[in-house]
Amino acid sequence: MPAAVLAAVRAPFAALGAPPLNAPVVQPLSLYLDLAGEALRERLFLVQVPGAEEACLRPDFTLGAVQAHIASGAAAGRYVYEGPAFRIAPPRATRAEQFLQIGVEVFEDGDPARADAAMAALAWRAAAAGGRDDLTLLFGDIALFAAFIDALDVAPPLAMRLKRAFSSPDRLNRELTLASRGEAAPRARLTDLLLGLPEADAAGVLEEIWSLAGIEPVGGRSAAEIVHRITLRAALDDSPRLTAGQGDMIARFLAISETPPAALAAVTELAGGAKLAAALEAWDRRLAALDQEGVPAGRMRLATAFGRAFGYYDGVLFEVRSPALGEDQPVAAGGRYDSLPARLGASLATGAVGCMVRPGRAWREGRP
Repeated sequence: MPAAVLAAVRAPFAALGAPPLNAPVVQPLSLYLDLAGEALRERLFLVQVPGAEEACLRPDFTLGAVQAHIASGAAAGRYVYEGPAFRIAPPRATRAEQFLQIGVEVFEDGDPARADAAMAALAWRAAAAGGRDDLTLLFGDIALFAAFIDALDVAPPLAMRLKRAFSSPDRLNRELTLASRGEAAPRARLTDLLLGLPEADAAGVLEEIWSLAGIEPVGGRSAAEIVHRITLRAALDDSPRLTAGQGDMIARFLAISETPPAALAAVTELAGGAKLAAALEAWDRRLAALDQEGVPAGRMRLATAFGRAFGYYDGVLFEVRSPALGEDQPVAAGGRYDSLPARLGASLATGAVGCMVRPGRAWREGRP
């Protein structure tokens, strides 16, 4: 990549004047698996650290930034970063396994909608600086999906399961199919055996099975932790199911993909504006701020089914895409993750939002 292109892509982040962050390259594996599930394991570079739990090379910088912010003890902070990240490409894919990433993470109070818009606009400017003229800005909103589920009066355990499944289209479709049929997800015999015992006894049985089979536990979880997670999941599986009407409403919601104003109008017509008033009003402020930031309205879309496998997002998320690269290779991406700092031990609660750009993809001649 020409140095001038890299400098142009870097410039919007440099203009923030935020201190640089250098997150550790080696990260705890269990942290990512807890947030995104075991399916993420095959996309991570696993490394063995003597005397420590299983680890991986950083697939992104967000978790490292949160940890650094918590360690600082500050209530608010901004951090820019630039460096390599590591992911394993799927079979036959053309994605690089090590790639340069530039980004920012912001921990501040204020109007989340305007902060979302500022972050999306920053990602847009950085991506466009690489010279591509075919870019689009795609939005999703996990909080909007959660509000829609709540508006349907879905039974609380089932509502929780649907919200947790949102980041995985396959998992969400499976949940919707099972829920609409009134079926519970099938369980293995071992799971049924463990559920029939007190948790302490079940953990002992699991440890004995591991010993007999010569199996070492993975992901840093103990037998007791695994049994507890199985128990919680079983309780969710046994919860009430969707009615046919609720299932149809959710399917229609997830099919919406339009310009943001048209998509929001469709959501309002489907659910009723009063039930989603707060989420819709936030989008009014967000779109007004995006207009002030100069993001072309005709290049934006809102897809209500759009989520991301990294399970720490809980609000608006976005990707800058190029048709020349395909949907699975975004040029830039980001989103809101207000609940993540608390999940990692933060005692001071602030808003949290960030974005990153892949310079190799932003360059109009790049096809990483």
